Amino acid sequence: MDSVDRRAVTPRKSRWTHTFAKVLHMNRALTGVSSKSHDKVKQDRISQDSKSFEEEDGDEEKLRHRMVMEAFLAKLFASIATVKAAYAQMQFSQSPYDAGGIQAADQRVVLELKNLSQLKQCYRKNQLDESSPEKTQLVAELQEQKSLLKTYEMMGKKLDSQLKLRESEIMFLKEKLEETNRENKLIERRLNSSGLLSVPSHLHLSSLCPDHFISALSQTIKSVRQFIRWMMNEMELAGWDLYLAAEAIEPGVDYLDLNHRYFAFESFVFKEMFDGFNFPNFSLPNESLPEQQKQRHFFFDRFTELKPVKTREYLARKPKSMFAGFCSTKYFRLVHPKMESSLFGNFNQRNLLNAGEFPETNFFTSFSEMAKRVWLLHCLALSFEPQVSIFQVGKRSRFSEVYMESVSKEAFMLTKTEPSVAFTVVPGFKIGKTIVQCQVYLS
Repeated sequence: MDSVDRRAVTPRKSRWTHTFAKVLHMNRALTGVSSKSHDKVKQDRISQDSKSFEEEDGDEEKLRHRMVMEAFLAKLFASIATVKAAYAQMQFSQSPYDAGGIQAADQRVVLELKNLSQLKQCYRKNQLDESSPEKTQLVAELQEQKSLLKTYEMMGKKLDSQLKLRESEIMFLKEKLEETNRENKLIERRLNSSGLLSVPSHLHLSSLCPDHFISALSQTIKSVRQFIRWMMNEMELAGWDLYLAAEAIEPGVDYLDLNHRYFAFESFVFKEMFDGFNFPNFSLPNESLPEQQKQRHFFFDRFTELKPVKTREYLARKPKSMFAGFCSTKYFRLVHPKMESSLFGNFNQRNLLNAGEFPETNFFTSFSEMAKRVWLLHCLALSFEPQVSIFQVGKRSRFSEVYMESVSKEAFMLTKTEPSVAFTVVPGFKIGKTIVQCQVYLS
């Protein structure tokens, strides 16, 4: 058996032992470092958790403080709303006077003012109620809404009271207006029945001057316009569309104001009533005229004969006169059969005129008074030397301040270009060298 060489084995074993010891030493070193790092991480986590808990506690404290403040403000606003509601009730109870309501509202105001004072002291001393802030806030908001509802209720009652007062005033004013209208109509009837013109009663043919004619013309225009208002009122009562009627009279007119369509009715009535004005007796037949030299006296005598007499009396006394024929002729031209039927539901007035009689209706009375003034103006015009002549201007004529007067002053302010004549409303007259301007509507 061979012997083992110790020198060959021992060095190799020694190397393995040395290597293992070295590795073991390194492992211990690493284990020590790892243990220290773990302890440090653990301490950091504990520190962070502690800070997190502290922050959460701080947030909860802030949130609770905020809720307490919101509850306090809710109580404050609720108390203010209650004061406003009580004050509104106090105002409402003053008219009509309600002693109980005023006393109750006063007590409520005093109570809430005390409550506001207590809230002020609590805020200054920082002694706010921190128990159940959510419930406190909800109760306060409910109280505020109830107070607001009470305030609106008082305001509604006050407005209802004011509305009733206004309605009462409106009824009173309507009654006053109706009474005034009745008085005005009575005065108009008295004026119409008087048949008087603002011309001197002791007027002589030799003393005639343009002022006499202008004065008579002014009264005639007033009478015509009174009849037009009466006629338009009857048309409205009968359900007429006055705007369509005005369009039929003067089609295609660009009115500056819808109310200006009234001038179309004026134009129609003046045109019909003054048609034939330049001719003796308006060219009515069945009467011979004196020779030219005596015609001035003839028409002036007619003027002085008719002027002081009431229209109805004159027509009853002289139903065959030229004036009576003038009334009938102009009525037939002015009032169409369909218009008469629409306004009055019959043809009674037309039938009476055809029979040589004269209606006693208010409408015909107003018409006959207008006709009388036109007839008198005609007789007065033929009494002048030279005779008075009538004129009107055509559509689209240029405006002339010498011969024309605008019935609407807005025409010069509302139109960018120079306005032109849409139609003649009231004719103009020439009295020798004196010009009485015609009245025109411009557009």
